[in-house]
Amino acid sequence: MIGTPTQSSQESNGLRRVLTSRQLTMIALGGAIGTGLFMGSQLGIAMAGSSVILSYLIGGLIALLVMGALAEMTVYRAAAGSFGQYAQDYLGDFGGYLIRYIYWSALVLAVGTEVSAVGDYMQLWFPEVPAIFWVVLFSAALLAVNLANVRAFGTTEYWFSAIKVFAVVAFIILAAWLVFGSGNPSYGFANYTAESGFFAHGFGGMFAAVIVAIFSYMGVEVIAIAAAESKNPSLAVRKAFKVTFLRLLVFYVLTMGLILALAPASTLLGAGSPFVTVMSKVGIPFADSVLNVVLIVAALSAMNAQLYAATRTLRSLATAGLAPSFAARLASNGAPVSAVALSAAGIAVAALVYMATPSGGLGVMISLATFGAMATWLLILLTHVAFRRKLSAAGRTLEFRLPGYPLASLVGALLLGALLVTSIFTEQFRLTLIFGLPFTALISLLYLATGQRRRRAGRPGGPERLD
Repeated sequence: MIGTPTQSSQESNGLRRVLTSRQLTMIALGGAIGTGLFMGSQLGIAMAGSSVILSYLIGGLIALLVMGALAEMTVYRAAAGSFGQYAQDYLGDFGGYLIRYIYWSALVLAVGTEVSAVGDYMQLWFPEVPAIFWVVLFSAALLAVNLANVRAFGTTEYWFSAIKVFAVVAFIILAAWLVFGSGNPSYGFANYTAESGFFAHGFGGMFAAVIVAIFSYMGVEVIAIAAAESKNPSLAVRKAFKVTFLRLLVFYVLTMGLILALAPASTLLGAGSPFVTVMSKVGIPFADSVLNVVLIVAALSAMNAQLYAATRTLRSLATAGLAPSFAARLASNGAPVSAVALSAAGIAVAALVYMATPSGGLGVMISLATFGAMATWLLILLTHVAFRRKLSAAGRTLEFRLPGYPLASLVGALLLGALLVTSIFTEQFRLTLIFGLPFTALISLLYLATGQRRRRAGRPGGPERLD
């Protein structure tokens, strides 16, 4: 299926197009700036030392390739279901099925990661209140937002993202002054090599930490999903693509560079976020409380964006006949109520993980969610290659192109494949493939089983409802 820009860009399967390009950009930032930056960065520093700066740079370049591939396909034909629909069209029914379920699992687990982190953050002020109380409270609030109409979601996500973007910019300005203008000899780039050199854990440690970066950047692909509910998908996606990557590089690579210039890597490996550790070290009053507010807003914002993407992905599966049909139902306000409820399952999973391993729960959740992030990005790039080949065979032209094709897409796919293999040899991410491979095998078997039911029903080419 090639599709045409005219007919396909009008398809939204009942979802309402009310998001602006400004909200679309903030949604992408909301998904990508959360626990991965404020807490996951500590894991990256532990794995790579100061060379984690390169890890985030490499991860950012992979994210750029994925965003470019998505922007190209979305500008050509914005469709409800986004890259799940594209994979179905260009890789076949199984490809569309696989990428949707893998991505949905990653988002569900990421939602649980973010809201559980909020429970941990609240312990700074209310250590006597069980963290599970805050998990339930904030989960209920954000579920209510996602059960409202999409305009409410867009507005909430815009202001959530605006708050944390402002906070990160303020941090960058302050940190830059401390490094370059304060005259304090303990601040500076000498901290990069103060302990065991820049590559403290070798090239292998730096490359393995790219996995942390991929988890941190997960969420940028929400641009393509939200495009189906934007007022002008083609224009909105192009604008969002141009600004999001630059902002992510500033927020991640520049921020990590400044943090490591303010303190040696070992200083940042204590309890809590490296941001809080640095601000405490420089003696700024109430820094822990102020940054704790930012951490909470960041986590809620990322959870909001991830829950949004999870519900749209599940609804896309339902409309294709590959999930229970009730998951496709829309409320009178246009919200996919059943899909929201089902996608909240990650909150329960995270709660169980944190109860079982309270000290290492965050690391476990990141490890589980990362498989879906890397596998989804890999399948997006493979979809892009198949998309280009079919368009070339059909003699179609593109309004927007990813520079460097096909090398760009193929290099990105090879890097992601190498990172998936690397994870099994990395202690912090050993669970990634241990969870991911059996999960993929299970959903593949379910696909084969539903295919057999379709054949028995005499509908070999028709989709099968699983209800």
